[in-house]
Amino acid sequence: MLHTIDIVIIVAYLLVMIAIGIYASKKASHSKDDYLMGGKSIPWYFLGLSNASGMFDISGTMWMVTLAFVYGLKSIWLPWLWPVFNQIFLMMYLAVWLRRSNVTTGAEWMQTRFGSGKGAALGQWVIVAFAILSCLGFLAYGFVGLGKFVEIFIPWENIKGYLPFDVPARFVPHFYGVVFTLISVFYAIIGGMRSIVLADVVQYIIMAVASVAVAWIAIDKLAGNALPVPVGWDSIWFGKEMNLNWQGIIDGVNEKIKSDQYEPFSLFFTLMLVKGVLASLAGPAPNYDMQKLLSTKSPSDAAKMSGFVSVILLPTRYLMIIGFAVLGLLYYQDLDLQTAAGGIDFERILPAAIKTIVPAGIMGLLLAGLLSAFIGTFAGTLNAAQAYIVNDVYLKYVRPGASTKTTTRISYLVGILVVIVSMVMGFFAGNVNDILQWIVGALYGGYIAANVLKWHWWRFNAGGFFWGMLAGIIAALIFPYIFNGVVDLYAWPLLFIISLAGSIVGTYTTRPTDRTVVRAFYKQVRPWGWWKPIEAEVMTEDPDFIPNRHMGRDMVNIVLGIVGQLCLTLAPMYLVLNMQLPLLITVLLLGGIMLILKKTWWNQLED
Repeated sequence: MLHTIDIVIIVAYLLVMIAIGIYASKKASHSKDDYLMGGKSIPWYFLGLSNASGMFDISGTMWMVTLAFVYGLKSIWLPWLWPVFNQIFLMMYLAVWLRRSNVTTGAEWMQTRFGSGKGAALGQWVIVAFAILSCLGFLAYGFVGLGKFVEIFIPWENIKGYLPFDVPARFVPHFYGVVFTLISVFYAIIGGMRSIVLADVVQYIIMAVASVAVAWIAIDKLAGNALPVPVGWDSIWFGKEMNLNWQGIIDGVNEKIKSDQYEPFSLFFTLMLVKGVLASLAGPAPNYDMQKLLSTKSPSDAAKMSGFVSVILLPTRYLMIIGFAVLGLLYYQDLDLQTAAGGIDFERILPAAIKTIVPAGIMGLLLAGLLSAFIGTFAGTLNAAQAYIVNDVYLKYVRPGASTKTTTRISYLVGILVVIVSMVMGFFAGNVNDILQWIVGALYGGYIAANVLKWHWWRFNAGGFFWGMLAGIIAALIFPYIFNGVVDLYAWPLLFIISLAGSIVGTYTTRPTDRTVVRAFYKQVRPWGWWKPIEAEVMTEDPDFIPNRHMGRDMVNIVLGIVGQLCLTLAPMYLVLNMQLPLLITVLLLGGIMLILKKTWWNQLED
């Protein structure tokens, strides 16, 4: 049960969020850019911290605690499903390219790349559709995770007597999701981007303190005790399969491994890596990550922001993740993982461990921190959805000359409608993993081909983008019914081929982009890749133009950055598990990588 001090901490946090929304609403009402992008005046380190806070979401953390509990140190590979290393690609070059375009949304970027003709308009519509679908998916994902989390601390039996209605057991998490979502809606809608960033700074501080507290408790409880885990749990290495056998240790975990369908892991890992690299080359998806990159002051600041995200997010988050995994293993018999509908739900390990093990005061801090993680993610994603609908639909096609006051009111209305639709989607989701797999495996799979080509191939045009994206999105919507029961990643290669074919056929069956537009884009963004004909034309017009010859350097930096990112993930896990030699090696390796990147990346940044 929650103690008085826990309730006070949570209420105080919620009041601070409301106050931030009210404060930020005054500046947000000055203009569209002030509302959607904070006036492009927010320092990169605040935006990076905000982005990290937004990624520290409650649903993802519950999922990753489950992964660490079941797969141990091998769980570090599974977030490559997103992929987490897309931040490294952004850090090394793509964030700079994106920010140089100087636009408000990914759909508006289409005009910079493909011009303003009919084909470009179709491309803008399809990216708006994708952005709205993905934002709704992430909102539903957070909505379901929050409800499952709250259900642990506020059992339905304790409150149903005070309500004039009853809720079926399977919809209790959704009911809680509705109630707590309303708070995030308030400050996100009235305060815009500035409100979200200010709130995220507060939320990150709470999460950092909470993470250290959880890790400290786990270290203390683990001292002198052995974890009940199978052979290989404490190693990052794997063969054809992970070979983790929980039989006789914790009943039910082997069934969980089987249902996850990650085996044979060597095949799963290969698909995950290939898809991850291609997804990273595609650049940021049209969500809160892209919006914060576009909100930075300069291209170099966008790169710094992306690098900062990994540095401040991973060590903090993994202190909490491995801490809860350890506590879950040590006190498994005391945890209540039974759902209201019956059966064991391993995604309840995190909230069950808080309820069972964490002392009063710390519990309130953790609950406030995890609620803030949900609210931050929800608010950032909501802001991105508003940006696309208001900027790329309403202001472009409905009322191009709308006043600031009218635009602000429409933004409020759009935000409310998006939240309602995402809640409805959440009611049809079986669990957090269902939505996650659909977003990263199917929907994003359809996004990849066209968006890799748009950055790296000069001949690619708006027709190719439209047909590639459309083919990918339609296939992503149909595949769950065709490949029912199959992990989306296994169907992804076919999805990618369909989208790639749509991109290439669309490119060669529609009119090429006006060369003037392509030359202007190339000169402004300065990408590398298959741009030789355009480079020659630009050099003819401007002999002083210096082409981008840094592809090799960027690729080496990416490899170093991914290894460094793994080190940032492993260091807190080794610390909590008291694995001293691996920790020392990891820290030394990380230090060496940072020294190299200081010379090959930081010192080379330019706008």
